[in-house]
Amino acid sequence: MISFLPEELTTPKLHGYLLGAVGPRPIAFASTIDTNGNPNLSPFSFFNVFSANPPILIFSPALRVRNKTTKHTLENVLATKEVVINIVNYDIVQQMSLSSTEYGEGINEFKKAGLTMLKSDKVTPYRVAESPVQFECKVTKVEALGEDGGAGNLVFSEVVKIHIHNSILDEKGSIDQHKIDQVARMGGNWYSRANLGMFEVPKPLSSLGIGIDQIPERIRISKILTGNDLGMLGNVEQIPTNDEVANFVSSQIEIRTLLSGGERDQIELKAQEYLKNNDVLSAWKVLLAH
Repeated sequence: MISFLPEELTTPKLHGYLLGAVGPRPIAFASTIDTNGNPNLSPFSFFNVFSANPPILIFSPALRVRNKTTKHTLENVLATKEVVINIVNYDIVQQMSLSSTEYGEGINEFKKAGLTMLKSDKVTPYRVAESPVQFECKVTKVEALGEDGGAGNLVFSEVVKIHIHNSILDEKGSIDQHKIDQVARMGGNWYSRANLGMFEVPKPLSSLGIGIDQIPERIRISKILTGNDLGMLGNVEQIPTNDEVANFVSSQIEIRTLLSGGERDQIELKAQEYLKNNDVLSAWKVLLAH
């Protein structure tokens, strides 16, 4: 057994041990809005429910380790005292991951992640329409836990309205734990799917992914590709060039045969197969070759 004091470790090393040991952790998919009306959307796995009466959810945006700066979510909740916490299920996990990319101030992560903004009833921030459960919240307190990089900020969020999709309810009107199909965060790139176990989602690029909004419309409107598929496609820094696509097609007999048939569904299914194997660039090349 190895043992050490927290102060003996660098913050990134300590962070890794904490996240690797404490899990799976539920994900607060937090929607906020700044004082200029710009929406913001970001996930946080330092999150849970802490009270039923009053109904209190707490999540914690941490100061960035590299420069001690604050995240837009924290700035927004301090300014507006409102947040919507959306629950993440498997159907939107890739889009959720894409939204964690640190886009610049004023960039709408809803659009980048290809998610639908749904107007709230009691608060100003938008809900994620695709989320199975959405909690409109008033922020009652923000408690800073430190001043150095990695320090958390506890956001006490009192639920003022709850929205639940009918599709996840059982015959008694309770949330069916199989139908909700929740995911939770673990260490590194790993997540846990309540129904099936662990799976991996590569972290978004340190540089900015193009976002789902930059995917050509003919691909975005696919009846085959899911939101998760589009989330993976949107997490590339740039789309393959025509030369890269041509070289790929010329080296793949199976792809040339598939393209000669011209059936869009079959081509999109092949791209989806590549995505299931985390081969995002090949998926792009197949889709662009059609």
